[in-house]
Amino acid sequence: MLKKIAAALVVLGLTASPEANAGPLAYGICQTGCNALAVACYTAAGAVFGTVTVGVGTLPAVIGCNVALGTCMASCVAAGLAPTP
Repeated sequence: MLKKIAAALVVLGLTASPEANAGPLAYGICQTGCNALAVACYTAAGAVFGTVTVGVGTLPAVIGCNVALGTCMASCVAAGLAPTP
């Protein structure tokens, strides 16, 4: 009986809060999506993600993939800072 009351109080407490901060979770999901797109971009460019260092012989398409990845990850900051209801 006591366990049921405790469980009911926990559920009541969780449902009574108006907002949850799920920003870090959204940030991680956003970065995972960015990395998945970067892997696809590298594959389309004929390279393997994570094995290319920027140098003289770097393909322009790979540099474009890196720029796009940086832009995508920078936009994830908004998802990480925003409170999610």
